[in-house]
Amino acid sequence: MSFLELHDIRKAYTLNHQENVILKGINLNFERGEFISILGESGGGKSTLMNIIGGLDHQYDGDVLLDGQSLRSMNVRQMDRYRRETIGFIFQNFNLVSYLTVLDNVMLSLKMTKTSHAQQVQQAQDLLKRVGLEQQTHQYPNELSGGQKQRVAIARALASDPDIIIADEPTGALDSENTQEVMDILYSIAAEGKLVITVTHSQEVADYGTRIVHLDDGQIHDELVIGAPFDVVDKQPTRYRTLGFRQMFRMSMQHMRRMWLRYLLIIFGSSIGISSIVVMLGLGSGIQNYMNHQITSQVNPTAVQVSKKTGKVSTAARKKATSAAAYKAAVNQEQVTAAKNAEVTTANVKQLAAIKHVKSAKLGYYTSTQASYKKTTVTASLQTDNPTILSKTIKDGSRPENGQVLIGRKLAKKMVGKKNYQQALNKKLTVKLATVNRKNQSVTVSQTLTVSGITGSDDTSVVVLPQTVKKMLTAKNVAYRPNFAIVQIDKLANVKQVEHQIKAIKGTNKKQQYNYTGIGDLIDSLNTYIRLATNVLTGVAGIALLVSAIMIIVVLYVSVSERTREIGVLRALGARKRDISHLFFAEALTIGVLAAVMGLLFGEGWQFLGNMAIYSLIKYPIVRISGAAMLGGITVSVVISLLAALAPAHMAARLDPVESLSHE
Repeated sequence: MSFLELHDIRKAYTLNHQENVILKGINLNFERGEFISILGESGGGKSTLMNIIGGLDHQYDGDVLLDGQSLRSMNVRQMDRYRRETIGFIFQNFNLVSYLTVLDNVMLSLKMTKTSHAQQVQQAQDLLKRVGLEQQTHQYPNELSGGQKQRVAIARALASDPDIIIADEPTGALDSENTQEVMDILYSIAAEGKLVITVTHSQEVADYGTRIVHLDDGQIHDELVIGAPFDVVDKQPTRYRTLGFRQMFRMSMQHMRRMWLRYLLIIFGSSIGISSIVVMLGLGSGIQNYMNHQITSQVNPTAVQVSKKTGKVSTAARKKATSAAAYKAAVNQEQVTAAKNAEVTTANVKQLAAIKHVKSAKLGYYTSTQASYKKTTVTASLQTDNPTILSKTIKDGSRPENGQVLIGRKLAKKMVGKKNYQQALNKKLTVKLATVNRKNQSVTVSQTLTVSGITGSDDTSVVVLPQTVKKMLTAKNVAYRPNFAIVQIDKLANVKQVEHQIKAIKGTNKKQQYNYTGIGDLIDSLNTYIRLATNVLTGVAGIALLVSAIMIIVVLYVSVSERTREIGVLRALGARKRDISHLFFAEALTIGVLAAVMGLLFGEGWQFLGNMAIYSLIKYPIVRISGAAMLGGITVSVVISLLAALAPAHMAARLDPVESLSHE
C-alpha cells in the first residue's frame, strides 16, 4: 500500500448545460521522499488534480487514499484537519496576505500548532533564514520581488511540517535565476523525506523531480522515473490545533490597522447613531458632504472609462513554430492581434457619444512602460491625459504639455528620494515601450520627457498627451491604437443609466462589446443612503442605529470581496469555516465598541458645547446624557454590529476554497 493513492479520479464541469470533462480516470501512487513533477500544458487538468489531492475540491468521482484511508470517508472537520496537518500548498500567484508581514505570513501555519508563541516566532525566523529571507522578516509582500514572495510561500507551506507539499506552477511567475533557487529548495524538501508534488508545464522544471508524470487532456500518457525516492527521515510528531477566536481577532486587528482610514470612517459613521440625539441634522449633513468630498477630490465621478471586451488571442501559430524566428514572429503577431482587438476606434467613440446624457467621449491610450532616470529604472503604467485625472490631484507642478510627463508621487520618490521628491519637477525622464512595429518586428520605443507635475497618488504612473505617445510610436513605425475611451456624463444622477446602456451594446458576435470602470453609481447610491439617513435622523434618532448597521454590512461585504483570496488561503492552510466567520465577527465587534466609545465622546462634547452656548440664555443645562443611556448605547452598538456581521460572515465561511483562490 502506497502512502498516497489515486483511484480512477474523474472530474467534469457542467457549463451552459454542456459537460466539460477535465480528468478522465487518473490512477497514481505516491510515496514519501518522492519529488514528482506532473507535466502538461495549461488546461490539461493538472491544477484540478492538485486541488483534489489537497482536499480543496470534493466534487469528483473516484477515490483518494492516504495511508489507506479514503478522503471520501472524511467529514468537513476531518478534511480541515487533513489540510492543516498533511498538506502544504505553494501557489503560482504566491497568495500571501498583503496586510501581514513576511514573518506573520509564515506564522499563519504555525498558529495552528501547539507550540508557544516564542517557539512559533523562532521557527518562522528559522524557515525564513532557510529560504534566504532573514533580512525581510518585517517587510510586507508588496515590498518583495516575485522570487522572494515565492520563497515566503515555501516557508509558509513548510511551517506546519506537513507530509505532502503541493506546488502549483511554483516558478510560473519567476525568472530563470529565481526558478533554480526555488527548485533547489523544493528538492531539499523532498530530500528530507517529504512527498513533493509539483505541477508545471516546463520540462526544465520537471527534470528536477524523481518521477515525471505526463498529464494531458485529463489523462496520464506516460510516467518516467529519473531517480530513486529519498529516504524518509524520522521526525518528532507535531501537535496541531485549530485557529481560535483570539487568533482571528489578532488577524482582524492587523487588517484594520493596515486599512485604518476605511475603518476610521465606518466607526465615525456608526458613532453618529449614539450621539444623534443632539447632533441629528448637522452631523448627518456633515457626513454626506465629507464623504462626497473625500471621493470627488480623488476621482471624477461623472467620467466612465470604457474599453473593448476582448477574448483570448489564438496561440496556434506559436505552438506550430519550428524555429526561434518563427516563434518570435508568432508572438509578435499575437501582440499585434491583441492590440487590434482592444483598439477603440473613432467609430466606437461616436457610438458612445451618441448615448443619451453623454456630453463627450474621448480616446485614450494605456500600456505598461519602463521609466528611467539616471541609473534608476521603474516599471510603470503609461496613460494619456484624460478627465479622470483631476487637476486638484496634482500636488506639484501642472498637467503635461507636448514633450512633458505627469508622474505619480511614488515614481518621483524613486527618482530623487522620498524626502525631496518635489525636486523631480523639470527633471528628464526616459520612457521606454517594448512593442511591435508595422513590419511585425519587435522594437523599443524610447522618448525623454520633462516632468511637468507630480500627483498625490502613491503610484508609479506616468501621464502624457496623446500626441506625445503618437509621436513616439510613429517614429518607430508602430501603429498608434487607442485602447480606451473616457465617457463624460452630464450629471451624477445619470451615471448608472449610461453605464447600463454601455453594457447593453453588442458587438458583431452578439456579445457584450464594452467593459466600463467608474464609481459614479457607487457615489449615487451612497448619497441616497446618507440622505435617507439624514431624513430618518430628523424624526427618529434611534433609527440611526439601523443605518449604522447597514454601513457596517456594506463595509464587511466589501471586506469579504477584497479578502476572497485570503479566505481561500486560510481554508487551504486548514482553517475551519468557523474560523473564517470569527474573522469578520471580530471586525464587527471592534467597530461596535469603538463606535460606541466615539459616539459617547461626541455626545459628551456636544452636550458640553451646547449647554455652554445656551446656558447664558436659559441658565440651565438643557442637554443631559444619563449613565443608563450611555450603557444602553454601548450595548446596542455592539449588538447591532454583531447582527450586521451575520450575513457577510456567513457568506465568507461558505466561499468555495478553489474559487476563492482563483479570485481576482
